[in-house]
Amino acid sequence: MERVLITGARGYLASLAQLYNAGRYEFVRVSHTDVDFRDPRGVEEFVRSADFDVCLHMAADATTAHCEKDPEGTHRVNTESAIAIARACHERRRRVVFISTEQCFNASGGTAPFSEDDEQASTTRYGQQKMEADAWIRANVDDYLILRFSWMFGLALPGVKPSPNILTNVMATLRSGEPAAFRVHERRNMTYAQRFASQLPQILALPSGAYHFASQNGRTTYETARLVAERLGCSAAELDRLILPDEKTYAERPRDFRLASEKIQAAGIELGTFEEDLDACLRDFGLA
Repeated sequence: MERVLITGARGYLASLAQLYNAGRYEFVRVSHTDVDFRDPRGVEEFVRSADFDVCLHMAADATTAHCEKDPEGTHRVNTESAIAIARACHERRRRVVFISTEQCFNASGGTAPFSEDDEQASTTRYGQQKMEADAWIRANVDDYLILRFSWMFGLALPGVKPSPNILTNVMATLRSGEPAAFRVHERRNMTYAQRFASQLPQILALPSGAYHFASQNGRTTYETARLVAERLGCSAAELDRLILPDEKTYAERPRDFRLASEKIQAAGIELGTFEEDLDACLRDFGLA
């Protein structure tokens, strides 16, 4: 059985990947209690001595506020340790899979949806840190996968706690009865997390390169939230009361950092639209 070293092993997507593929791979679970990702040298030494066939590097500090408040510390986690892992994998002739982000394009001057080779630019420290590691891997590693994820969504499973996402945010609003505002001047892809977990074997077998993993979504974040509320049975009156438009954020410079996914789909990975993903998720969890 192939051994997959998976960093950030307790995170949402990593936990989901392990749950869906428990009988297919032997997972070597690595979390911050096993290695300090703020110590790139220690991380590299750990990877050099570990027994694995492929490294799925999912550990990161993705909290934007942390990255802005502590750019040096989070740079060590998100950039320097990622490069250290990739370098160790390259020298050991092991494939490295690096999880990157849509945030690499949140300030791009191009036109969305962005392809894998479009120019990257980011306004956030997190996006910039991922961009740096992304570029280093492409320039220095022979056998790699870079997966640039959109915003992933899903619900809890035993032992799997989801990160905040569009579905959980809207559900929390409907449950509390307290209105919440969603951005009008933002467009982004949103992808059902099970798309990744259920196709992990096919993903790990992709030809070396960078790929965008994103189901397509033409709506603003506000319009998307309204769709979610409608699918959950929210009445028209409650919809207008609870799901409010945030007209101020990014009003001067609207953000559209949607990713094109034709490349990965042409390689055999199934992705769809946000509407299809939402309906699949609601069916899977008995909410449709």
